[in-house]
Formats: sequence, C-alpha cells, structure tokens
Amino acid sequence: MDREQTIAYISDVGAYGLKPLFITGCCVTTVFLDLSFVADRWLRHTGRLAPNTSTAQKVLSIVSILFAIAGSAGLILLSIFDTYHHDRLHDGFLLLFIAGFILSAVFICAEYQRLGAHYRNHRVLRVSFWLKLIFILVEVGLAIAFAATMFTTKQNAAGVLEWIIAFIFTFYILSFTVDLLPGVKTQHHTPQGFEDRAEMAMGVAGRGLHHHPNAATNGTGDGFAGNGRKEGENERTWKMRLLGKNF
Repeated sequence: MDREQTIAYISDVGAYGLKPLFITGCCVTTVFLDLSFVADRWLRHTGRLAPNTSTAQKVLSIVSILFAIAGSAGLILLSIFDTYHHDRLHDGFLLLFIAGFILSAVFICAEYQRLGAHYRNHRVLRVSFWLKLIFILVEVGLAIAFAATMFTTKQNAAGVLEWIIAFIFTFYILSFTVDLLPGVKTQHHTPQGFEDRAEMAMGVAGRGLHHHPNAATNGTGDGFAGNGRKEGENERTWKMRLLGKNF
C-alpha cells in the first residue's frame, strides 16, 4: 500500500498473511463457476434445459466457456503473483480476469437472447438475459472508473471501486442458480427441456388423432380420451408418457 492510501485493495489483503486463503478462495470460485458454464452447455445438449435451436447458439455457448476459462486463469494467477512481489504481472492477470469474464458474459448473453426469442414461454431466459446484461454494463463502467482512478494515483477511490466490482461479481456467480434450477428433476417439477419436448409430443399426438379419428379409443374402448389421455391420468404423467412414446 502507498503511504497516503487508507483503503486496501483486495490484492493488498491477499498478498501477505492471508495469501494461502486468497489463492484457495480464487481456485474454488473459478472451478465451480466454470463447472456452471459447462453444466449449462451439457444440460442444454441433453435436453434437461431448453435446447439450443441453432449452431450459432452452440458456438456462442462454447466461446463463452473459453473466455470464462481465460478469466479463471487470470484470477488464479493474480492470486499467486501478488501485487507486492510481482506488480506488473499481477496487473496483467487482473486485466485478463476482468476482460475474460466480461467477454464471457457478452457471449452467454447473446446466446440467451436468441434462446429467449425462440422459447418465449420461458420467463427464466429473459430474467437471466437481463441480469447478465446489467452485469456487463455495470462492470464495464466500474472497470473503466477503476483503471482511471488507479492510474491517476487516487488509490482510495480505486480501492473502493475494486471492492464494489468484486461484490457485483458475486451476484453474477449466483445468477447461474437461476439458469440451472429449471434443469432439476424432482417429484413435482419436470425439467425445462422435457416440458418443451412433451409439448412437441402432444402436437404429434394431436396431429395423429386428427388424421385417425378412431384412434381416440384404439377401437377397443380401452379408456383413452379423445386427446390420447387415459381416464384418471394426471397431466404431468400424460405429458411424460407422450414424451417417451414420441422421442
């Protein structure tokens, strides 16, 4: 810290006695955040989340993961090469960290915008898109202000801004809970992607009944309603049965 500086940077705190804890925290944070990106990609690929509808969306997702990995490398390396012993390297890795995750957010935001345009019934996609867009705009503004104050020797103002940037980044990490929860399968919840496929299956079944009106009872009076739903069968079970039949 400079002599006139009274507010410590996060890097100042992590450069001395707390360095092992600082490195551990950075590693754990980045590993789990990167796993969230990979989980999102995998759940869309397997259909538990609303699947990508174009190659462009998949490319955006993969590029987002690559930038997240770059940002993660920057965060881990800046914690190892501390500001006291490796000042220039530390600043370079700090830039890599901030730029990597902002660019990652830009690409995943673009993917969600395209997904939301296709799956208009999924409100969670719109919510996630706006959360990430707000993160991008706020963090870019704060990063510019941070760089300006740091290089004009306004160290206390830069220290405050760095803590604010880190605090907002925490909420960005938590926003992935909103993205991944719809892919969880429980007794009372069908994964987001399964719902889409079930609706498609219902459409297929409806078209089949339209072309084959006698199929409503299979000609045997076996208790099927006109829409292919068994008597006494709840809607969720009916959708999942159609899903298994048509996919």
